[in-house]
Amino acid sequence: MGRLGTSDYEDLRNARILENKARMASLGLHKTVSELRSITSSGKPAKPTTDIRKYCKKDYTIMPLRRSGRLKQTTSTPHVRVRPNRISLRRSDRLRGKEGKVGGVSEESDEESEESSPHRPANKPLVKVGGLELQLSPEYSARRCDSKGRGSVYDPVFGICCHFCRQKKLCGEEDCKRCGDLDMDEACIGKTDCSACHSSNGVFCRACLKVRYGEEMDEVREDKKWMCPHCVEEKGINPYWICNSSLCLRKRKIAPTGIAIFRAREMGYKSVAHLLMDELQRRRGCPVLKISKYRLE
Repeated sequence: MGRLGTSDYEDLRNARILENKARMASLGLHKTVSELRSITSSGKPAKPTTDIRKYCKKDYTIMPLRRSGRLKQTTSTPHVRVRPNRISLRRSDRLRGKEGKVGGVSEESDEESEESSPHRPANKPLVKVGGLELQLSPEYSARRCDSKGRGSVYDPVFGICCHFCRQKKLCGEEDCKRCGDLDMDEACIGKTDCSACHSSNGVFCRACLKVRYGEEMDEVREDKKWMCPHCVEEKGINPYWICNSSLCLRKRKIAPTGIAIFRAREMGYKSVAHLLMDELQRRRGCPVLKISKYRLE
């Protein structure tokens, strides 16, 4: 086949291209462009085809290492002051590398004192301070009683852990000598103690005792025969009066209730324990006891 002829559009386009080239040549644009390209190429160095990332090794020897308070030999909590001319807090023989008497009291006398009081109250745990005279700082002493329910000052050494909320705080009671004056020979009046087991299962703060079990701290403190929910259930006094902490409910294969006090009060119950007691009785098909005394009036 022969070559096809060009159309009128192509002839017009080629004519315009030639006209534009002649105009650019008359203005000297080709020369100007070549000069600009030579200037820019000679002014900047040629970049490498691939960027090489430099590796800088950090020197950690010049930075202070993080250490815990025990390894730094910090002997007291930040909000506890030790009176001058006294020895440091008692530590174990392994950490101190010493043996024998500590603070004027030997290990034998400590064992004898523990044997003489086999049922030490749970709200009066044994904390050996080695004859120290301790006192709270003014800031924490003023802030300790801000929350009477659970306390406002966390203390990992002198605080007593609540079985339900598991907050190891100093209580918010104004008359508590243990938490206010750090007198370890006194019992904490802001935590309960079971008369039967004297274990940590019977330690509750004021807020958890009221919200979760519907009992008042002042009444429990006066009742010398008060027992925790674990002992009440074990002794058969009330098999449906159970501990409703998350730890104990999980052991029973029961989902923790969470913040159930609002639902309990909307339904007319005094506390979460009374609501659970009613639900357990209905779940097991037992006749529901008279629970009108457990409901709010």
